[in-house]
Amino acid sequence: MGQVFKALADDTRRRLLDRLHEDNGQTLGELCARIEMTRQAVTQHLAVLEAANLVSTVRRGREKLHYLNPVPLHEMQERWIDKFERPRLRALGAVKRQAEEAMTDKPTFVYVTYIESTPEKVWDALTDAELTAAYWGHSNVSDWRQGSRWEHVRTDGSGIADVVGTVVESERPTRLVTTWTEPENEGRADMYSRVTFDIQRHADIVRLTVTHEDLRTERDLADVSLGWPAVLSNLKSLLETGSPLPQEPWLVPGK
Repeated sequence: MGQVFKALADDTRRRLLDRLHEDNGQTLGELCARIEMTRQAVTQHLAVLEAANLVSTVRRGREKLHYLNPVPLHEMQERWIDKFERPRLRALGAVKRQAEEAMTDKPTFVYVTYIESTPEKVWDALTDAELTAAYWGHSNVSDWRQGSRWEHVRTDGSGIADVVGTVVESERPTRLVTTWTEPENEGRADMYSRVTFDIQRHADIVRLTVTHEDLRTERDLADVSLGWPAVLSNLKSLLETGSPLPQEPWLVPGK
C-alpha cells in the first residue's frame, strides 16, 4: 500500500493515470505526446506506477500498451474510505475503464493483482464451484476441459446461470480462457465476450492478470469496470486470510 501512496503523491504520475483513464491502452509514444515530457522521464514515472501495480502492460506485436489497473485503488477504498464513509463514498473505489479504442485488437480491460498463494490454489479458486460461490456469489461450473461448456450459476438454489460460455483454453495452473454470454444469447457468435486468466508465479507470490475483451455495449463496459475489481479483491482476501470480504452483488456483463 505504501508504494501506491508514493506513486499517487506525484502530480505527473497522477496525470498519466488520468490520460489512461481517458484512453486506456496507450503506447509510450502516445503518452509522451499527451503529457509533453521526454520518453525517458515518462518511462521512469511509468516504472513507479507499474511497481505500485497501478499500471499494467500488454504486448501487441511490437507495441507495448499501458493500462490503468484499478485493483489497488479498490483496495485503498476498502481500507481507508469505506470504513469511514461507506454509504456516501462507495463509488470512489470503483474506477470505470471506458475503452473507446480505435484499435479493435487490443484488450478492453486488463486487471492485475498479486496474491500470496500458489498458482494451483489460484486456479482452483477460479474453477471450483464451492470456492467461487464463497467469494463471487456464483458457482463456476464445468469440467474445465478445452471445448467444454461452463456456467456461472446463482447460489440461491435456483440453478439459474447468469452467464454461460465455452472453455477455449485450459492449461492448469497457468492459463484459462473462456467465452461469456447470457443464456438467451447462447449460439450467437456476435454476443460473446472473452475472458483470459493468466496465472504466473512472481517470486513467492502469484501474479493474476485478467483480460476481458470483445465487450459490446457501454452497459457491459460499466458492469465489468465495477465487477472485476470487487471480485479480485474478494478472491485475494479469501486466499490470503481464509475469509472473503462481505458479499456484494457482483456484476457480470449484461446484467
